[in-house]
Amino acid sequence: MPAATKNFAIFCGPDDFIVNRLGRERFEALASEANADDFSREIISGFANNVDEVETAVNRFRDAVQTVPMFGGKRVVWFKDVNFLADTVTGRADGTLKQVEALQELLEKVNAEEVVIVVTAAPVDRRRSFPKWCESNADFTLAGGDGESAGEALAGVALAEARDSGVTFGPGAVELLLSKIGPNTRLLTEEVRKLATFVGEGGVIGDEQLDELTPNFAEGDFFASAERFFAGDLSGTLAALQQHFFNGNDARPVLSALQNRNRILIQVRVLLDTGELRAPGPYGFDKAAWARAQGAYAKHFGGDTEKSAYNLFTQNQWYVGKLVGTGKLPGLRRLIDNQQEFIRAFEEIIRRPNEQEAVLRDMAVRCLAPGVI
Repeated sequence: MPAATKNFAIFCGPDDFIVNRLGRERFEALASEANADDFSREIISGFANNVDEVETAVNRFRDAVQTVPMFGGKRVVWFKDVNFLADTVTGRADGTLKQVEALQELLEKVNAEEVVIVVTAAPVDRRRSFPKWCESNADFTLAGGDGESAGEALAGVALAEARDSGVTFGPGAVELLLSKIGPNTRLLTEEVRKLATFVGEGGVIGDEQLDELTPNFAEGDFFASAERFFAGDLSGTLAALQQHFFNGNDARPVLSALQNRNRILIQVRVLLDTGELRAPGPYGFDKAAWARAQGAYAKHFGGDTEKSAYNLFTQNQWYVGKLVGTGKLPGLRRLIDNQQEFIRAFEEIIRRPNEQEAVLRDMAVRCLAPGVI
């Protein structure tokens, strides 16, 4: 059924930034199409901290939908920031569920010839009946995606921002940016704008600009030590450690970053050695092979989907491919020995808390000295 025959449009998903961005674009496009003046367009907040506020929000939305335009024509209403469809205390309350039923009844009766409606909601418990009803009866968009598609949604945000700024990304640059920024869409947007300003309109954002200008928000300022360590660069690792401790930082974040990445690489190494994965290309691992491996082994992690270095399949596929593709991947025995060295270093730091830099330098030499790997 074409979108035009639907009573309303709804954008929902786990990320409120992506949801509201798409919702705003639709609202402005519909208002322009309907030639709606300031009196014919209205934005109602659906944000609620308790059941009473849910009732207030739904009542305000009802009033907005049922108000007759002062100068005739269509009204365009945006029910924004709806948060009571989530699996929360407020979302599960009986009073909220009754208000959601009332909301559904209202939306069913809307005359699309008189009022145009956009709803944005994040997060949303899609197991509930209302979201399922919306999928069948509304112009429905899951913004931000679920599971692995969330990474593609973040890439889409970066690419759209670059396009609006008149720049493009070089090969693999989007994936590297995501690995540095992490799942923070606001920060991602601002970082793309900064990089676009640097390269200028028509420019290309590449790895060189990212290495120079983009901090490693996802792993902190100890990211450089881990990068050089897993590239097998002993002198670079020692220089990064010296910079880290010159700034007065602690050893524990460095060890945590090393251990987390090493855990991921152990799992990747096993899959590579068995032939279930092949070395990644410029855009990461082959998606079909990754999906087969995930289908075969993800169940052994107990169904946990929260991001963790203990479970390879909770990681962003691009990010893992970048970890393997940018460095020299050691053999399985070396990776296991690394893990033992990290434990040894942690124990040494407990005994020698005032010699943390020396402990990590010695650890790096034991792991990376010529002939070790």
